[in-house]
Amino acid sequence: MKINSEKELYELLEEKYYEYCNPFFIETDPISIPHKFNKKEDIEISGFFSSTIAWGQRKTIIANATKLMNFFDNSPYQFIIQHNENDLKKLQSFVHRTFNGDDCIYFVESLKNIYDKYNGLENVFSDIFRQNNDMFATISRFNNIFFSLPHLKRTEKHISNPEKGSAAKRINMFLRWMVRNDNRGVDFGLWKKIPVSALLCPLDLHSANTARKLGIISRKQNDRKTVEELMITLRKFDKNDPVKYDFALFGIGAFEKNNRI
Repeated sequence: MKINSEKELYELLEEKYYEYCNPFFIETDPISIPHKFNKKEDIEISGFFSSTIAWGQRKTIIANATKLMNFFDNSPYQFIIQHNENDLKKLQSFVHRTFNGDDCIYFVESLKNIYDKYNGLENVFSDIFRQNNDMFATISRFNNIFFSLPHLKRTEKHISNPEKGSAAKRINMFLRWMVRNDNRGVDFGLWKKIPVSALLCPLDLHSANTARKLGIISRKQNDRKTVEELMITLRKFDKNDPVKYDFALFGIGAFEKNNRI
């Protein structure tokens, strides 16, 4: 399918958003992990871990995130708050690509600090956003807070820092899950203090390649500047909910292999 006008591009993205933002999407996506829980804190913690390890084959991501939830006795919030040294030892064997047991243990300890000191993930993100009204700056500041405890330098690569030019794909995906309420059963909309309009598209290989083929972005790198370029068009099409088109871009790329464009 050849896109000849901005109107045709808008109509394609709208069509594909409604096609792919449906409950069937959940089963094969890492968002399926937080959908197993009902308690707010369990949803956000399981979502945080699942999005953190969301690179590679999606089946493997889901399998390893499920394994991690089993390590947490399928009560991630309780584990974070009440864990002891023996609980942490069993996490040492966990591995997903370069995310290993040491990284996992630090994440648990840092999350406990966030729930104890900042009253949780929602509050820490919301408070930072209220101060700067910019999502890239919010993610960078969160990165500083998250790594404020003693840690191995290698663990820092698992939370992207936009100040270093990163597109911050995985944490933007997590924020989409938590903030955006699509009323279609996919994103949760649990967090109410950050506007949906401020969210950034979680740029991965599928969505980036689709966006290039559609002429939405011109940059070859998948970095912060590319996300900024992408958001210009997405906000033009829906200023209140621009990241809804993530479903369209990802769906065309991952499920249709860009056959229509």
